[in-house]
Amino acid sequence: MKFNELIAISTAKALLVPYDRRHVLTYHAWMEDPAIQEATASERLTLEEEYENQESWRASRDKLTFIICQPLPLLREKTLKDGVALSAGTADAPDNMVGDVNVFLYPYDNDDDDDTETPSSDLVGEIDIMIADSKHRGQGLGRAAVLAFLHYIARNLDGVLREYSSSKEGEEGKKNGAPPATTTRLKRLMAKIHKDNAKSIALFRSLGFEQEGDVNYFGELKLVHRDLEKLVSANNVEGYVELVYERN
Repeated sequence: MKFNELIAISTAKALLVPYDRRHVLTYHAWMEDPAIQEATASERLTLEEEYENQESWRASRDKLTFIICQPLPLLREKTLKDGVALSAGTADAPDNMVGDVNVFLYPYDNDDDDDTETPSSDLVGEIDIMIADSKHRGQGLGRAAVLAFLHYIARNLDGVLREYSSSKEGEEGKKNGAPPATTTRLKRLMAKIHKDNAKSIALFRSLGFEQEGDVNYFGELKLVHRDLEKLVSANNVEGYVELVYERN
């Protein structure tokens, strides 16, 4: 998505920055690891394909992506306020990068839902997180990143949904003379996690996600949460600020 291309999120425990071309070399090195390919159900890509992916993800209206970095130094973090600039390539230098967090938006399928009144414009947001380097796992970075990400989505949900809907509404506008008002809603959050990934399952369960159905053909559990506002209100994010991601 383009919606977050100028925004970084700083908290006391993690820093999130938009996925840029400058990050691709490090990201590609992560994805060369067969264990990460298996854990993320990803195919091995060439470096050129990885650069193309980054451009595609930025242009996509249904995928919102941040790179996870180690948090800003404590003294600096405490002085930050919304709108302060963060210079690209400093706090998100390769040595500070630890993973990524994404949401994929797609139409909600209510075949298994008792709510027969669910509009066809409702969406599911599938959350995906990776902490690439094992030395950064088990330190709470994953949970901190997911919470910061969900707080960002909650604060900016209207804008995220407008970008998702803009293509469809633009086509409708051409037919009808003017685009209709956005009626898209985020119906639920969801995470698909391999049944053997106990730590990731525990992370999402600690946030109130509940298992839905049985293990699928790919060995994954589906965990869902039906109330984003309730989730973020129940989980404070220390030091949360939205910064301007300033490129030279």
